[in-house]
Amino acid sequence: MKVFSSLAALSLFCLMSAPLLAAEQTPELTGCAAKRQAISAQIEQAKAHGNSEQQAGLERVLDEVTTHCTDASLKKERENKVLDAKHEVSRRQADLEKAMKKGDSEKINKRKDKLAESRKELQQALEELDK
Repeated sequence: MKVFSSLAALSLFCLMSAPLLAAEQTPELTGCAAKRQAISAQIEQAKAHGNSEQQAGLERVLDEVTTHCTDASLKKERENKVLDAKHEVSRRQADLEKAMKKGDSEKINKRKDKLAESRKELQQALEELDK
């Protein structure tokens, strides 16, 4: 009887730990699969909160992503977003330098804020590129 209870305990432990092991081995999704998963999670949240309009909109978006998204097109889109953000940072940097030459402290502060905002958007675009 003691052997049986030990065996039962061991079996129970193995069954309980199996999902944890499986979760650790699952690779993180990227590209279109990650995008679909994120939208599905938003749909579940909308369902949980009873927001049927948001749910319907998200289901349409999910259908579009499922139909049209390819990893190559998504990567190209994200690369273009990074390029646009880099151009924006360059433009804001030039605006700041121009304001600094004029010496207008109010414009300098505004340009610094805009440049910081553009750099933040560039960083977000770079992070999104790896997803």
